[in-house]
Amino acid sequence: MNLLKKDIIFSDVNKLKGVGKQLSKYLKNRKIEKVKDILLNLPYSETDRSKIVNLNKLEVGKIQTIRVLVKKLNFPRIRNLPNKIICEDSTGKIEITYFNSREGYLRKLFPVNEWIIISGKVSFFNKKYQITNPDYVTSIEKEKYVKQVIPKYSLTKGINEKKYRIISEQVINNLPDIEEWLESHFIKKNNFLNWKENIIALHKTKDGQNNLSKTYKRLAFDEICANFLVLSENRKKIKRKKKNKFFKSLISKKILNKLPFELTKSQINVLNEIDKDLKSNTRMFRIIQGDVGSGKTIVSLLAISNVIESKYQCALMAPTEILARQHFNLAKKVFLNTKIKIEFLTGKTEIKTKKKIINDLENGNLDIVIGTHSLFQKKIKFKNLGLAIIDEQHKFGVKQRTELATKGGSNCDVLLMSATPIPRTMMMSLYGDMDISKILEKPSKRKKIITLSKPEKKIDQLWAFIEKQICDNNQVFWVCPLIKESPFLDYSSAKKKFDILNKKFPNKVGLIHGSLDKNKKEIILKKFLKKEIFILVSTTVIEVGIDFPNANLIIIENANKFGLAQLHQLRGRVGRGEKQGTCILLFKEGLSKNAIKRIKILKESDDGFFIAEEDMRLRGYGDIIGYQQSGLKNFRFADPIVHEDLFILAEKYIKKIHNNVNHNKYTFLLKLFDKAEIINENID
Repeated sequence: MNLLKKDIIFSDVNKLKGVGKQLSKYLKNRKIEKVKDILLNLPYSETDRSKIVNLNKLEVGKIQTIRVLVKKLNFPRIRNLPNKIICEDSTGKIEITYFNSREGYLRKLFPVNEWIIISGKVSFFNKKYQITNPDYVTSIEKEKYVKQVIPKYSLTKGINEKKYRIISEQVINNLPDIEEWLESHFIKKNNFLNWKENIIALHKTKDGQNNLSKTYKRLAFDEICANFLVLSENRKKIKRKKKNKFFKSLISKKILNKLPFELTKSQINVLNEIDKDLKSNTRMFRIIQGDVGSGKTIVSLLAISNVIESKYQCALMAPTEILARQHFNLAKKVFLNTKIKIEFLTGKTEIKTKKKIINDLENGNLDIVIGTHSLFQKKIKFKNLGLAIIDEQHKFGVKQRTELATKGGSNCDVLLMSATPIPRTMMMSLYGDMDISKILEKPSKRKKIITLSKPEKKIDQLWAFIEKQICDNNQVFWVCPLIKESPFLDYSSAKKKFDILNKKFPNKVGLIHGSLDKNKKEIILKKFLKKEIFILVSTTVIEVGIDFPNANLIIIENANKFGLAQLHQLRGRVGRGEKQGTCILLFKEGLSKNAIKRIKILKESDDGFFIAEEDMRLRGYGDIIGYQQSGLKNFRFADPIVHEDLFILAEKYIKKIHNNVNHNKYTFLLKLFDKAEIINENID
């Protein structure tokens, strides 16, 4: 095969010689659909076939390569018996065995009285060495092709090493010269290879198996750059959208003076950053990152007040009705005695009320609408949407949040809020197109939650403590990892725990879990909010951000089975009023060193950002389930822990070229990592 054309790299694999319909189907099972996927399918090991071994030196169970003389072919006429070929060298004999192979094919492969090369796994049967269905059988002339250290790839049914090698070598050995997107001095300074050399080395050496090798690091850097480039271009598109707003910031100062508490320095700083964005002539696209209970919502409501005073409408969207209702109730308190008109809209809103809200939004008779994803339905139109706020934004897709923002056209600013602290490297890769504000302090009146750990065998000591909490009018969360008992995992069951607690505290216990109907779940949460029940047994579905000011005790079973960040989020469900909150971590005996470290960190710190970093370092990026489920795990080669230096390097590199990107130069890179289509999408 001649040198590959550049365009072929992005073609379907069936463009390659020898790849028919069936083989193409097998390759797709390994997510190899385009020729470029072969380049990115790195070997995980290698098979050493490079040494010719004499027959008297063979090792059973090993893959070995032999040079032998074909002596005799034995094709039994009894069905189901194997075909056997007797071969020898000067030191001994060996049997080559085949099942279900055609006689004509084997006669061509094993010409009698000729020397051949065979490579395969050696076994010993009936006092004879054997190789069954060898991987390679070839003539002496082609010895060099077999006598090599051959890359080992993760394959699937229907594709063996020999077949995949023919396909991959077509591509690896015929790579075209690609115009580099990195400057030559940058490549040299950072000890990288050029792209073509780099890919070849990843497949031809052990480098592909080592994520700290210079070739692997070049590949990881390219992947990070492709990701950051998309975010950078998105940012430019957003900032190109000019606003035509007249902005005031007087009403928020009046509201501030009436609040029963003072804002923290962090809250004031973030509010000033938002005000600056609102006054600018380019669109705001900002995220507020704040730990649980840090007061993000009040900051967003103060920002809303200024937008409304400037004659624009606002929308605040939350992922669940109960969280949206909580924001609505707070907004009513904050905007009491003002002329601001505010309504609540969800899928459950009565048709008559819904119609009126929709008309009022379109006619400009409504200032604020707060609700769930119902807010971005097509039939809902705003007269003059100036600010869209999305809470717990990771539960909404990029498309959904863009749909809401576009309802206001180029005059609509967008503010996201998240109570899920994310490590710095992940923030860079997820929100590089956004301005980031952090609320690092918690309200001064809020007490630090006391965190205790206790072995599960001492669980009986908790009953009196819980009884006292209920007598003091405090409510309790009891969190279990699984809904039902599992014969395979030694986890507690929420249902079983509910039965136990309900016997001890009759008519005071509720149960929610992930498989519970959404409406039923909200009914139970409302009962808990109204203090109709005092103990809520739950899996980890307790909504982040929901405020239960009367809940001051949380007990987490099998605490060692949760990640640090998840435990911190759960702990944040209590102590949200002025009373002291307590978190009790229950664990089984025989904890691993890692589990002991996690519990120690949690007991010593209540800084969500620090905890998120430590969580990622202790468990590894790939194991952080919460991130994976939220779609945050978006790198194949780059690892925010292992390659932290590359993330920082890529951030500097993209910032440097931000204003002068030659799109043609980076097209190949973006297509390689499936980012080209994303970067071409328009953001209104």
